[in-house]
Amino acid sequence: MTREELATASDLLESAAEETDSDDAGERLSELADQLEHLSAADRGPDHGRLARIQSALDEIAGGDGDDVAETLDDADDKINEYRSDLEGV
Repeated sequence: MTREELATASDLLESAAEETDSDDAGERLSELADQLEHLSAADRGPDHGRLARIQSALDEIAGGDGDDVAETLDDADDKINEYRSDLEGV
């Protein structure tokens, strides 16, 4: 089962990783994109905590080295929130 919102967020982060001027931000964004890609196709979907940690990392990157791609990071964050809106729990 593919979780389209997470796959889209992964694609957005990979794009941001390529577009950012910061090597550190690019590396972190690529890692987060890989995580989301894996989660989008895993047998069992991620929980709120896992996604919250990813979103926290995105906020940190957007506020620092990734400010040049902040709009793309916001779009990815919106996709993660869209997915989370259907999760039970928190």
